This record gives sequence, structure tokens and C-alpha cells, in this order.
Amino acid sequence: MADALKIGVAGLGTVGASLVRILQQRGNALAVACGRAIEIKAVSARDRTRGRGVDVSGIEWFDDPVTLAAEADIDVFIELIGGASGPADLSVRQALSRGIHVVTANKALLARCGVELALLAEEKGVLLNYEAAVAGGIPVIKTMRESLTGNSFSRVYGIMNGTCNYILTRMEKENLTFDACLKEAQRLGYAEADPTFDIEGNDTAHKLAILTTLAFGNQISADDIYLEGISNITIEDIQAAADLGYRIKLLGVAQKTETGVEQRVHPTMVPQDSVIAQVDGVTNAVAIESDILGELLMVGPGAGGNATASAVLGDVTDIAKSRPGEQKVPAFGRPAHLLEPYRQAEIKSHEGGYFIRLTVEDRTGVFASIATKMADNRISLESIVQRPKNGGETHASQTIVLVTHATTEADVRTAVAAIQQEGYLVREPQVIRIERPKEN
Repeated sequence: MADALKIGVAGLGTVGASLVRILQQRGNALAVACGRAIEIKAVSARDRTRGRGVDVSGIEWFDDPVTLAAEADIDVFIELIGGASGPADLSVRQALSRGIHVVTANKALLARCGVELALLAEEKGVLLNYEAAVAGGIPVIKTMRESLTGNSFSRVYGIMNGTCNYILTRMEKENLTFDACLKEAQRLGYAEADPTFDIEGNDTAHKLAILTTLAFGNQISADDIYLEGISNITIEDIQAAADLGYRIKLLGVAQKTETGVEQRVHPTMVPQDSVIAQVDGVTNAVAIESDILGELLMVGPGAGGNATASAVLGDVTDIAKSRPGEQKVPAFGRPAHLLEPYRQAEIKSHEGGYFIRLTVEDRTGVFASIATKMADNRISLESIVQRPKNGGETHASQTIVLVTHATTEADVRTAVAAIQQEGYLVREPQVIRIERPKEN
């Protein structure tokens, strides 16, 4: 049997502790599967006294992860600290510079400087693995990077944030407000005390940027993603979607067009009978569309100690099974210096159309004005629904729901802005994209 693979773990939170526990419990089975033992040589965390449910007494302890990366006798550095800069960034760069393989679950770090890190890894002849950074326990990175080699990707999309999916599921199934569902998510540990990063779509955007680079071979461009969160989704929107035969999901979508690559994160109405509409709670789902395979949908736990640790362990065992002199798999499926500059796609017609909810004063002429503004911006309407009158507003009001045919985001936003200027809206308008299945 080959010499043991020596690893150092930086970060002993939920994921780090789960990883240590799995390695300690299943060491013999992993050694048989990999042809060599996996040995934890060093760990790092901020508090030595904190109880974590795992025994690290016989493992070398470092207070500073950068020192661990620089000095520990290890073959693999596992970064589970988090954050796009600071100790996470410094320690990963230190490990790569030493010629040590790196495994990370840090999507923020990869979204900010993944290409730089990939270049460094290739220069030093080591691996940069990050399966746990996107969709938790779903093996989407390995699938796109290795299993689907030879496929040409056209679109990748999915539900990539369990917090948002949990909130939207609870709102629909239990008729609860957004605020009530968010508080419950925080109580259960699904949402942070400050949930902004999740609910405003930033977490999904980081993951989408990584998948976009894997799919289309461009440099990571997380700053060029159209971003909209779920904090303005109301019970009224959920109910209106159900009446129209849809469910609302926060989707990240990247697709290749003739003019470039389109990346967007936003609430989306999906048909109730579609597979992705059935993905509830904290579960994630990623769909990959390619020319050879067609569409592949992968569904599974998107977060949690065991799910994320499982993905980290998969990356570690891949390294354990590799042998000196073998060609290394590039971090993003192709050599980092061959990644092309990101070219943002021009705005084009969105084939699914849009849902527009307008709460307006109950007076003569409003319907005609709305129809005129839509026509002025070349928007064709599939349906107009007047929902029950609401006397609870400052003025007697009514809600008008519009569903458009294919049109552009720019035209919809321009039309809605023109309606706002007319002065008869009594609440902020709501605009949600509709995604319909493609014709076979």
C-alpha cells in the first residue's frame, strides 16, 4: 500500500467537524478504496476549547491557518474557513505555492479569484478541487468537469440556495409571510442571523459564476450577473402563481447565446408539473443542458455538515487515488490560461414571458392606461386578470395581474416605470420571469 495521504483541515465548524468524524470512523474502508490511508496531520480553528464532538487531541493544532498551510507536514490543505479574502485566501495561496493540493468549499473565494488560484495550481502541478462549493452534496462539479467531457453545454440552471427554497416552500404550503418563514429558517439554522447574502441572491450568484466558467470556458465573472433576491415575494405572488399553474423558485441561470453568455439570478415562475418545481425545502437542484446528453437534472442536499463533508471527502479521495506523474485535471475543465474573457450577452427576448402584479387605485381609466403603456413598449399580453378588490389599503384598490408573451427585460422595466409615473399605483409593482419547458 502507498504511503498515507497527509491532510490538514483549516476550519472546524459544522463541515470541518463532520469531515474529521467521517475520516476517523471510516479510515480503514477509505484506505482500502483509495489504496492508501488518509491521515489527519493538522487542524486549525479559532477556539481550542470549543466542544465539537470529535477528538483532535492527537492532531497538531495551529491557531493560524496560514501557518498551517506554510509549515505543516501535509499533502493536502482543506480550507473550510469561508470568506472571499483574509485567512481563507492567504492560506490557500500559501498551500498552492508550496506545491500542496487544495480542497475548498469556498464559493466566495472562487468567485473572486478562482482563475488566479487555478493558474497557481497548474504552475505548481497540484490540484484545486472544490466540489463542495456548489450545491453541497450534489456532484455537479465532477460531472461537468470530467463525466461530460466532449459535451457542448448550452445552459445550466437550478436551485442553489437551500435557505431561499425553504422559505418559498413554507410560504406556499403553509400560507405564511416571508418574514415569518425567514424567522423560522433562522431558528432551525437554515439562515444566518444576517440572511442578506442568501435571500438577496449573492450566494446563488457565486455558485452560478463557477458553473458558468465550467460550462462555457470563460473567466469567472460574478460581477456581471443580473441579481434579484426573494425578499419582495409576497403571499399574493405565491397565490397568483398557483392560480396560473406555476410555483416560484429562486433560480440561477446561465446560457450561451450568439452574442455572449447570459447570467441571471432571480425569482422565477416554473410550471407546477415540471421536475424542478417539485424540489422543496432546503434541497438543491442543478440542470445541465448539452448537445450529446440532452438535459441532466441532479437533485440532492445542498447544505449541512454531512452533505458538504461528503463532497469534500470525494475531492480528497480523488487525490488519494491519483499517483505521481499523472496528468492533473484542470480546476475549470481546461487550462486556466485558455479561459476566454467573459463576454456578456446582449439583452434578448425572454421566451417564457413575465408575470407583472400591479396594485392600483380603483378608478376609471387605469386598465386602459396600463394596456397603452404595454403597447407603447412593444409588449404583447397573454392575459390580464383582475383579482378581488382590497379595501385594506389607504384607498380602495384592486390588483391586476398581467402575463406577457416573449419580450425583453428592458421593455418590461421601461413599461413598469412609465406606469409608476402615472400615480395610480398604491404598492410597489412586482415583476417575475416565467420559465416554460422548451419544445421538443
